[in-house]
Amino acid sequence: MINTILVPQGAENQAVCRGLSRVKGLQPQVIAIPLGMKSLYQFLEKNCQHLNQLNQRVLLMGLCGSLNEHYKVGDIVLYRDCMYQRNLQKCDRTLITEIYNQLGDKVAFVQGLTSDRVISLAAEKQNLHLQSGADVVDMEGFTFLEFFQPLGISTAILRVVSDDTLYDIPDLTTAISADGSLQPLPLALTFIRKPLAATRLIRSSLQALKILETVAYCLASSSTRI
Repeated sequence: MINTILVPQGAENQAVCRGLSRVKGLQPQVIAIPLGMKSLYQFLEKNCQHLNQLNQRVLLMGLCGSLNEHYKVGDIVLYRDCMYQRNLQKCDRTLITEIYNQLGDKVAFVQGLTSDRVISLAAEKQNLHLQSGADVVDMEGFTFLEFFQPLGISTAILRVVSDDTLYDIPDLTTAISADGSLQPLPLALTFIRKPLAATRLIRSSLQALKILETVAYCLASSSTRI
């Protein structure tokens, strides 16, 4: 069903690969991508033009932050569409319906919002939901859709919520390098400045990553539902 899965490099990519490795047989190609809008677009232009093939289906997986109090840590969300500022890109309706039917009713349809920086304050998340109506936030979704849809490629976005609207998280923006990778030293310093928020984020991220692994497994195993 899915030809290629794109997933942010690091822990998210590792979780998806672990899930897929538990299923025997032919698996989708997995491509690790950089974090952030600009670095992702440059990466796609350089490395993913070959995906412009007839009937190609590409899925973006990973974690996301909640903007809507209805969505909690560990919730599985499937984007209907994704916005950036006042622009909107829609996912392929046929593909997302097939994914939903395969995974089961524990998956929620949402509207995504892409940000060019980490949204770390709970109050800002709540305000973004009120202003935009979006349910979750990421740093890659809009760019992913914007790149692939003009090529005629079917696209979908499937994520797991890793932080909610109740608590602030450390601002990781300065820990993301220009090439879209997380830098260990700036990341550690950010965590040291906000130890309680860092502990909460680590705990919730580990929970979400485990669910992301299960989602990847279920997606590759046609007889398994979540």
